[in-house]
Amino acid sequence: MTEYDTIVVGVGGMGSATAAHLAKRGENVLGLERYDIPHSMGSSHGVTRIIRKAYYEHPDYVPLLERAYELWDELDATHPTKLLHTTGCIVAGPEGSEKVAGARESCETHGLAYERLSAEEVDERYPGYELPEDFVAIFEPDGGFLHVEQCVVAHVNEAHRHGAEIRAREGVLDWEPTADGGVRVETREGSYTADTMVVTAGAWAANLLPMLRAEARPERQVLGWFQPDEPEAFQPDSFPVFTMGCEEGYFYGFPEYGVPGYKVGKYNHFHENVSPDDVGGPTPADERVLRDFTERYFPDAAGPTMRLETCLFTNSPDEHFIIDALPDHPQVVVGAGFSGHGFKLSSVVGEILADLAIDGESRHDIELFSLDRF
Repeated sequence: MTEYDTIVVGVGGMGSATAAHLAKRGENVLGLERYDIPHSMGSSHGVTRIIRKAYYEHPDYVPLLERAYELWDELDATHPTKLLHTTGCIVAGPEGSEKVAGARESCETHGLAYERLSAEEVDERYPGYELPEDFVAIFEPDGGFLHVEQCVVAHVNEAHRHGAEIRAREGVLDWEPTADGGVRVETREGSYTADTMVVTAGAWAANLLPMLRAEARPERQVLGWFQPDEPEAFQPDSFPVFTMGCEEGYFYGFPEYGVPGYKVGKYNHFHENVSPDDVGGPTPADERVLRDFTERYFPDAAGPTMRLETCLFTNSPDEHFIIDALPDHPQVVVGAGFSGHGFKLSSVVGEILADLAIDGESRHDIELFSLDRF
């Protein structure tokens, strides 16, 4: 039986960052991933993920985002493929909408640079946009996107450089606490023990920790890429990433990068809670909701479909993260329930989870994410 300081279960966005931070601190780390590294079965794929500081979800995320940016810059310096791309970010919606107001509140609370733009100003500055006259926008110059799969690769490479052992295609079958206050983890390949365990298993977290079944619920998402009729208007230097609230729902999108086409998704899509092992592929109905939105608000991007892809959100009841030690087993730390807005923060979440695994506490303010709020 092999012994470690910490076992990290799930080596996607959060787990790869956690393994890297633990290994950099000299911990003997084992990372276990049931699929490939990276893979397209969970939440850490699809080429791009938005990163922004104007956080309408809650102003308390902003200090964590500022640290996340620092850590992404540090990781970028170690990796041959650029990870963080700055395009600016637009949060748009009708005058007085909750998301626009929340983004502005975060900017003003934390002194972030931003502009308030009318729909006309957005459309003139960025020709790919065609916002309704009654829309307004918060433009954040520091927003952009992360190259999601390469972020996972970069964190795994960093973990390897500092001595971590990462095993792909080795899913965890079960775990149990040991008499000495550690954990024993069983896989098809063997049995491992450690002082602590960090569970970053995404949509599969509740399979390992049944107490999370109501607090970390998988939800099916679909992403679409459409080839623009005017490609020059949808490049990273001419098209900021966006999040937008409108009568059709709440959407987000990206310039063309990595694969052909402008990319778009709808938050919570059809509100389908699913088993992570039975998500199903994209359907014509999935494509239609993304195309209808694009035709109305980004008509020059509504060319042929290039790609459709499913992914997963894992939602908490209040859509804030779950980052805590288990009350009955403090040697087990969980990062879950990232509710579709976690990847941008994975660099700092990894730092926090490493803090909790080693010290039982973190210098970061994580009260918002405690398990005892449920």
